[in-house]
Amino acid sequence: MIRLHTREEGGDAAINLTPLIDMVFILLIFFAVNSTFVKITGVEVDQPVAKSTTLQPASVLLIAVTETGDVWIDKKSVDIRRVRGVVERLLLESPDASVVVLSDEASRTGLVVDVIDQARLAGADRVALAAAAPDSELGATR
Repeated sequence: MIRLHTREEGGDAAINLTPLIDMVFILLIFFAVNSTFVKITGVEVDQPVAKSTTLQPASVLLIAVTETGDVWIDKKSVDIRRVRGVVERLLLESPDASVVVLSDEASRTGLVVDVIDQARLAGADRVALAAAAPDSELGATR
């Protein structure tokens, strides 16, 4: 006699989701560890172009100076008289950081020099002025 196997006798079939959940958490950790975070100053500036640009290390404090004379640090507008105190506080959090000043191409030179001076008075050993790389090196259009 031939016996046919049917599902009528058996229990409910279930899918074990534990390995799937483990794989999702592993992928989440992988992408979190390998992602890069871009620091922004909170304002868009039109940087001047320089052929001698170099990349700065990852630990950087960014200060932006706009065309209208506004100074931005950590997405907040800061008065020029408060730049030194803000930079001192940020340097306490990460003492090995360098300061990079992003100035608009049309910003006042005197204000940019004041910002650099305040950053140095705050204790920053490395202060740099940011410039955009020429379009020919980037392969992009401006």
